[in-house]
Amino acid sequence: MSDQDRFYQPQNAKDAMRFVQKLFNQYNQAPLTEELITYHQKLLAYLTNGVTTEVQKQANSEQAEKLTGMIEAMQNWLKIRLSGQPYAGKMQHFKFVPDSQQAHFKTRTIKGGKKANNLRTSARH
Repeated sequence: MSDQDRFYQPQNAKDAMRFVQKLFNQYNQAPLTEELITYHQKLLAYLTNGVTTEVQKQANSEQAEKLTGMIEAMQNWLKIRLSGQPYAGKMQHFKFVPDSQQAHFKTRTIKGGKKANNLRTSARH
């Protein structure tokens, strides 16, 4: 297996941002360790160096604003977690969304679930 097959290769800047967002949401509630801080700083460096240059090449101002917001949210995560506070939210659409603003869907379950015995299945007279 070559290194190219082993590592994820994003197709464009937005794809890279989605991938980093997915990774960030996987570890944002994890206990804070030295390895996690190092990993987080590595992702931040990837965003600030690699993805920023790709966004500048594309000359997409909207994407640049989203990237800047994403970098700020990730920097704030580190400040919040180092201060000992919990990070109450996740990253969605490349920005921080608190837990209180996330949509909650209620489902209705039909109780009983038994089939009625008095229904006719055939036309008998």
